[in-house]
Amino acid sequence: MNRILAILTIDSDNLPKNFQEIVKHEQEIIAEWKAKGIVEHLYLRETKNGAVLIFKDRDEMQVKKLMEELPLYQLKKSIEYYALIQQF
Repeated sequence: MNRILAILTIDSDNLPKNFQEIVKHEQEIIAEWKAKGIVEHLYLRETKNGAVLIFKDRDEMQVKKLMEELPLYQLKKSIEYYALIQQF
């Protein structure tokens, strides 16, 4: 089972006025992805400027396309992707 780690950093210096609405929509999408088994884990960054998502059974290109669907993607400062191998 492959995993892709996506680290999203948002531009917290330039947040729109409707930021809370954007976050709510983001949470709805992530909840749907979790229910479908697309996202295994979501971690909010302690600095409150982004999140770390672990995608399950997707390749990097699929994950990049999924990330582009997220409302907060439009506010991104940077995004990094890492393929992970689970060690037993």
